[in-house]
Amino acid sequence: MVDELVLLLHALLMRHRALSIENSQLMEQLRLLVCERATLLRQVRPPSCPVPFPETFSGESSRLPEFIVQTASYMLVNENRFCNDAMKVAFLISLLTGEAEEWVVPYIEMDSPILGDYRAFLDEMKQCFGWDDDEEDDDEEEEEDDDDY
Repeated sequence: MVDELVLLLHALLMRHRALSIENSQLMEQLRLLVCERATLLRQVRPPSCPVPFPETFSGESSRLPEFIVQTASYMLVNENRFCNDAMKVAFLISLLTGEAEEWVVPYIEMDSPILGDYRAFLDEMKQCFGWDDDEEDDDEEEEEDDDDY
């Protein structure tokens, strides 16, 4: 019986040694893979965004067109981040300061449906901060009139 236990213990020790060696080899392989991954990640950098992050908007009417173009351009090149109207509106709101930020607070407080409608939100901003769509309409009408001649 003692001989059987000694043989069993010897077999267990041999198996332990083999597993320890295998474990060491696997750990070394893992270390090499982690190093290789780090090297590859340093080589593969995401492309830099060709459109700069938009500036904040505090309510100056003269800056509204610029603000809308900047934010629309930024959202276009990062479309995976701005997959729905609510995300787009939230992004615009995050860039509002001063008077513009004060303007949006009531919409947020009453959980207005406009917060989920990008076009409607832009229309409200244009109306509040003095974007004159009539000028654009007048230009279009003049072009149509010119075409008639």
